[in-house]
Amino acid sequence: MRYLIKQFLLFCCTSVAFAQVQEEVNPPENIKTINFRGPTEDQFPIVQLGETITLEFDDLLANEQDYYYKIAHFDYDWTPSQLLKSQFLDGVDNQRIIDYENSYTTLQPYSNYRLTIPNENVRLKVSGNYALEIYNSYGDLQFSRRFVVYQDRVVVRGLVKRSRDFNYLNEKQVVQFTINTARFPVVNPKQEIKVAILQNHFWPTALFNIKPQFTIGTELVYRYDQETSFYGGNEYLNFDTKDLRSPTFAISRVEFGQVYNHYLFTNEYRFDKPYTYFPDINGDFVIRTMQGDDVSREAEYSRVHFSLPYSNVIGLDQVYVTGKFNNYALTDENKMTFNEETGKFEVSLLMKQGFYNYKYVVERSDGTVEPNLVSGNFHFTENNYLILVYYRNFGDMYDSIIGIGSTNSRTISN
Repeated sequence: MRYLIKQFLLFCCTSVAFAQVQEEVNPPENIKTINFRGPTEDQFPIVQLGETITLEFDDLLANEQDYYYKIAHFDYDWTPSQLLKSQFLDGVDNQRIIDYENSYTTLQPYSNYRLTIPNENVRLKVSGNYALEIYNSYGDLQFSRRFVVYQDRVVVRGLVKRSRDFNYLNEKQVVQFTINTARFPVVNPKQEIKVAILQNHFWPTALFNIKPQFTIGTELVYRYDQETSFYGGNEYLNFDTKDLRSPTFAISRVEFGQVYNHYLFTNEYRFDKPYTYFPDINGDFVIRTMQGDDVSREAEYSRVHFSLPYSNVIGLDQVYVTGKFNNYALTDENKMTFNEETGKFEVSLLMKQGFYNYKYVVERSDGTVEPNLVSGNFHFTENNYLILVYYRNFGDMYDSIIGIGSTNSRTISN
């Protein structure tokens, strides 16, 4: 009897462990510039089944360490699917990344690693949610990144509206959309179809579990207001270090030490200022340099210095510099410290040459994160929205993705 109880408890613990929602793991400080993309330049791969995804990253230790990759498949809610590896992979993962080179004539040495999927060892067999995991030679997980594989079986059309809630009229954007299933018959859409809506490919604010309001023939209609609304935020701040030696509109001065130091102009609080449009790439970054042809190996690392004036709005709370370049992580590395001499929050980050979007995020003392406290929320803000359509028929073992749609708030209407 004691053995049976022990086995039951072991099964329960194992089930709980496997039911955990997969979260992205951020890398140690020696791994920088994780560049993960599909056929487009967006730093979040959304690919059709069979298309190529590419991972690239730098190791500042520059000692040609061995790294290995694994691929995991997940259901709609990012819990592990019931599929065996042989059911979603053709071939074998847990292979060493063999495409790597050392940097060339750079002040900061590094090793640049590159991986493409599919490759001669592995290819994906089904659509759905995936994660790519990178391990070192000791089997320790270094970092992981989500990606999405879909099949084009339904047509998704979306648009962005202003909120009808008077309290958020000038702050929120509402995504409304339809799903046409004429090419993919669905018997019970409220049970078989699920959707996820992402703003600027940012999973922490994604919306899930939204049912269609009604059906017109083969078209599922989603015309909600509050249920599909997002805070607009503001346009991202940006800087460009492609030319190491020249200040730009965002860089006040350049100094040389062990590496180049780029001092950005002190930023302002924008939550209480009128909205001003200037183009951004919605938090993303692009590696580029004027000092070489091979940006992967010849781009330099420089130390970029950020500063923000102290304000009672923040008080004793923590301020972080975030963007896709650090996967929006709130870590000690990108946490700002208060400088009594200048009266500013300051932090410096080692970053590869390129064009970067960034923003300031505040974490309250109670752990609450306020991503738009410094920048403000405006319904005019240009944002990209991605709509993912998941499908699971009765008896299926996993959630497939049968279509995607995208829309942009540039065309926002009342």
